Amino acid sequence: MAFSRGAKRPIEFLFSWFGISRCSGHCYSSSTCRGSHISEVSEVRSLFSYNYGGSKCVSAQKLFLRNFSVEVPALDQMNLIKQLRERTSAPIKDVKSALVACNWDLDAAQKDLRRRGVVLASKKSSRTATEGLLALAQNEKRAAVIELNCETDFVARNEIFQYLALSLAKTALLVESSSEQICTELPVGPEYLGDLKISLDHPKLSGETTVQSAITEVAAMVGENVKLRRGLSVSTSAHGVVSSYLHTCPQPGLGRIAGILTLEVEDDSVRLDALQGIGSQLAMHIVAAKPLFLSRESVSSEAIESEREILKSQAEATAKSQMAIEKMVEGRLRKYFEEVVLLEQKFVVNDTINVKSLLNDLSKEVGSPVKIGKFVRVEVGEGIQRLEMPSTCEVAQTA
Repeated sequence: MAFSRGAKRPIEFLFSWFGISRCSGHCYSSSTCRGSHISEVSEVRSLFSYNYGGSKCVSAQKLFLRNFSVEVPALDQMNLIKQLRERTSAPIKDVKSALVACNWDLDAAQKDLRRRGVVLASKKSSRTATEGLLALAQNEKRAAVIELNCETDFVARNEIFQYLALSLAKTALLVESSSEQICTELPVGPEYLGDLKISLDHPKLSGETTVQSAITEVAAMVGENVKLRRGLSVSTSAHGVVSSYLHTCPQPGLGRIAGILTLEVEDDSVRLDALQGIGSQLAMHIVAAKPLFLSRESVSSEAIESEREILKSQAEATAKSQMAIEKMVEGRLRKYFEEVVLLEQKFVVNDTINVKSLLNDLSKEVGSPVKIGKFVRVEVGEGIQRLEMPSTCEVAQTA
């Protein structure tokens, strides 16, 4: 009791010195005062602006305003939280913390959130990001697809994350590539695209900035590691079309699996409309059938010999004659080609024919040979080692 009485006296002195009426019955707390106004805080700031103690007075000002700030009505608090949440998409906990730290100043809290977000984004950049989306941008002669990764599929459904992915795909489409780079993985990491300018026009993400800065800002908004992993570009210089297909598509231009190919025809006078429909079906076929090679000739001799050795060891386990084993190996090798070679695969839309027969029929229809120039299949997270959570039994054994 004696301590509390002693603690009241210097604070009572502060109130009497500033001439502020004590609406609270406890004198040492302004949080219960409902009649205070913002003007009183301005008066306090002006009093502290005089050079009563140099830097000590400035420190005292900050301490006083932090501990004795004017309470904002509950309804106004909710409105401010809602406005800042709409501006930044930050978690409610962080939004409220920033507003409280900035004395419910909306603009100052927004700047504080961005500063915190950049710091947190850099800390989370080492986390494994295996989820995300593919974004595809395309014109008549070229298609570009990028993979933007995040940590959870929840963030992959975020509208800002999706908007950024589409914007990055459009930027990748504008990147010029030489003929040697066609249908190869473009260097779209931070070392190449990171410094390129990108124009954004979203209510929560707008203005001109660099690619890397935009990624960092979105990472700060969603609270996860966001990473631009790779990009692929497919184009054709011959008379033909570039066709694409996106699987698991939340909106046009986005998906989790992409198939892209070029259909080329020798006669330049052939109308390309006839190729568009078949091209779209073949792009869908690539997504479903997962081909590894275009033709038998494109399969390397090392891959064939490796597969032959595997098939031979499997056949020898049956204990049959050498002649029977050789026939089994050749038969299974033909089956292997039908599984991994695009032209040998059964067409998914009509499994009575293979892709090679489909192209022959299309060539007869247009009156000129049609061929697949190149193709690519991309899937989110492929090749990334995922961190497996320990099972319940393993956790129990460890305990």
